[in-house]
Amino acid sequence: MCRSATYPALVEPHSLAGAGERGSDAQGQDVPAPFRAALEALAGVRARPEIELEPIPAPQRLAPFAHALAAHVTELDGDEEVEVASARFIVLHDPEGHDAWHGTTRCVGYLSASTDEELVDDAMFSEVAWSWLTDALDEAGADHSAVGGTVTRTASTRFGELASPEHSVDVEIRASWTAGDTALDRHLLAWLEVLGNAAGLPPPGVRLLGAGGEGR
Repeated sequence: MCRSATYPALVEPHSLAGAGERGSDAQGQDVPAPFRAALEALAGVRARPEIELEPIPAPQRLAPFAHALAAHVTELDGDEEVEVASARFIVLHDPEGHDAWHGTTRCVGYLSASTDEELVDDAMFSEVAWSWLTDALDEAGADHSAVGGTVTRTASTRFGELASPEHSVDVEIRASWTAGDTALDRHLLAWLEVLGNAAGLPPPGVRLLGAGGEGR
């Protein structure tokens, strides 16, 4: 039976940084079989080579059980690696359910990426960016419902002696949705697809050629 709870249904992932140790064994409880199966599915995910995936501390107070991963996309700027996009994927699980979730497992995603300055003036960009998620979930076969979130574009201009570039544009996507099964590998792969789109990565297996003809 679903119940109301003190933790929110729609989570703002940017508030979760440093939220505590991994909550997969909260308060000494036995890990529920569905949550254990979900973690096993996540453990089998292999990200594309451009994306570095790593476990991070999960929030403790948002649900009885939680798990979190971080993803980073970098590119070479001369001899230096520069991060162009980052993301988090958080799984919240309440065996008793949550009224607003309409289920027992909630996936929460946050990403930030540098993007093309011209996209700031594209009135349809937010809709397109949101479709990255909905399309990716469908294409991955991820059983999901109750999807919600925001797409934010931010343009910055640097003055004085601050490091270049003078102009930059960032996109942030915050989203959460309820998983209908324990196959969370499909949900994570969908979120990594969104990250790849936001970072401007080519389709898997396609190499971009620079001016010198070398892949990057």
